[in-house]
Amino acid sequence: MSSITDVGADEPSGQKSTAELVHDLTNQFSHLARTEIRLAVREVQHKAKHAGIGAAGFGAAGVLAHFGLGVLLAGLVLLLAMALPAWIAAMIVAGAVFVAAGIAALVGRQQLRKGAPMPSDAVDSAKEDVHTVKEAAKR
Repeated sequence: MSSITDVGADEPSGQKSTAELVHDLTNQFSHLARTEIRLAVREVQHKAKHAGIGAAGFGAAGVLAHFGLGVLLAGLVLLLAMALPAWIAAMIVAGAVFVAAGIAALVGRQQLRKGAPMPSDAVDSAKEDVHTVKEAAKR
């Protein structure tokens, strides 16, 4: 793949006509735009992957919290119905399930934060390119 500086570099720029220079500029701009678009697509794909993992983590947290509530209720039923130590075991299991749900929720939140939908690296790079072009046009 050629770099931007290679596009249209067949002749020294002092010997090119204005039309050739405009053509070279158009080619360089097209190359730059395609490169920026490829970067943005890759970045969005990467962030979407993290968002998907985060959503799965939240889903797992919901399922585990649901099971934990069921176990907690079963423990309360055992406590009231039998007043035997079996309820203690149910409470310990419910606590462990809730701890697992909390961990899954924290992992999901962390992954969602990594997966913000805006391709910030590509946007920053494009802004820098625009600034560079503006500065060159002023000269």
